[in-house]
Amino acid sequence: MLRRLLGVRRLFRMPITETGDQYSVWVGLIYIFNLIVGTGALTLPAAFARAGWGLSTISLLFLAFMSFMNATYVIETLACANAVFKWKRLQFIKRNSIQEHESDEEPSSSQHHYGELEDPLVCGDSIPSRYYSLDKRVELGEMANLFLNKGGRTMFYCTLCVYLYGDLSIYSAAVAKSMMDIVCSTVPANVSNTTDWDALPCFNVSSTAPDAYTRLDCYRVALLTFFAVTGPFIFSDVQKTKYLQLFTSGMRWLAFAIMISMAIYLLCVRGPQGTPPAFDFTGMPTLFGACVYSFMCHHSLPGLISPIRAKSRLGLHLALDYALISIFYLLLAFTGAFAFAKLSDLYTLNFVPTDNENIFLEIVEYFLALFPVFTLSTSFPIIAITLRNNLQSLFLDTTRLESYNIILRKLLFPIITVAPPLLLTYFLEDIGILIKFTGSYAGTGIQYLMPTFLVVSARRHCTNLLGLGVVNKYKSPFSHIAWAVFVLLWSFMCIILVSVNIFEKNS
Repeated sequence: MLRRLLGVRRLFRMPITETGDQYSVWVGLIYIFNLIVGTGALTLPAAFARAGWGLSTISLLFLAFMSFMNATYVIETLACANAVFKWKRLQFIKRNSIQEHESDEEPSSSQHHYGELEDPLVCGDSIPSRYYSLDKRVELGEMANLFLNKGGRTMFYCTLCVYLYGDLSIYSAAVAKSMMDIVCSTVPANVSNTTDWDALPCFNVSSTAPDAYTRLDCYRVALLTFFAVTGPFIFSDVQKTKYLQLFTSGMRWLAFAIMISMAIYLLCVRGPQGTPPAFDFTGMPTLFGACVYSFMCHHSLPGLISPIRAKSRLGLHLALDYALISIFYLLLAFTGAFAFAKLSDLYTLNFVPTDNENIFLEIVEYFLALFPVFTLSTSFPIIAITLRNNLQSLFLDTTRLESYNIILRKLLFPIITVAPPLLLTYFLEDIGILIKFTGSYAGTGIQYLMPTFLVVSARRHCTNLLGLGVVNKYKSPFSHIAWAVFVLLWSFMCIILVSVNIFEKNS
């Protein structure tokens, strides 16, 4: 009996981790910052100016709040999943202990031991309070398997795979096109159709040689190079990208600082050139379309949070991360909206210098042109690892993952993760339709609908399993059911706004 109780207490004292090396909370916040702040931020200034500075400010802060609320839902559900796995392990210990007593004692005394066994596992102050933790990495797919019914699981995996495969395709195509634009000569203004773009020579647009190296060839070489560089990270865990994350985080901050500083300088020298209105509701669908990626991180939160060492004030740190990102977005959008009379849809195009003899400005031009490469090269491995882990949870039993063949675990699933985006973007460089569908409908499902359904089901499941006396210390501050209803109503509003935006662009 004493050995069993010591084993139970040791179970709660030792974190159940499958995350490898751990890192500090600040490194984890850098990971989340890098995942959220991508090239979607470069479309904010133009949308900000169209919708008006007042309406855009309110909308952006509201979207940040909604995203943070659903991030707390993901964290709470992750803690619930950890509690369920610990409860199952305790039940396993109980069954083994009962079987040992039944083999050693008479039937009457074994019943007595069973009664003794129940109380320390479900009562008391020390053990139940440790049910809930964030130590074990449980991907969203595993949470769906635990807490959703068959229809909910099917809907979840369809939405997640569409979104993540779409994200990987968009990111790889954007990086390859950015590299192609830097390497190749400028396209003449009179070239507009896709056929001419594919056939244009890369290094000399006036050349008509049949064996000339085309822009499409350059795009494909850049695409293969990108997969060759980022591909090895997909075979490991997210912790292995630590130094890549830190480096590109510095590049990202530098790029934002350059754009904001140059816009402020232009405001001081020339005065405000742009005159955006305060409120223009006709620009609201476009603004939402630009913001759909701006605060997305929920699909990868479990893999980023679990390796963090100190999680006692995780909610506060995450709120600070969201506040910092919101300040960046507002500063970038405000300075751009007033510094330029006409804003390009991609903000970096406003900083192309007219005087190429200025070496400093030319360096800045190339650096800002590489901004999508810096940002997306960081996010790509995280999203790919997230998709790989969720595919494993769909087809394999994650509780005994190490028992599967190493080729199946370490080789097959990473290949399944990267092969579809590579093939799609290699043969189809124009993925505009995929961007609209992925970022709008699937993005709304991943950011709003799925976290809400998961947390409501997880609360009910854990209450039935553990009772009301076991408190989840990682419970979301937005735990009232009214908040969940509000998120669902907002999700339907988002779908309407996205549909209006797509319709306006196609008409």
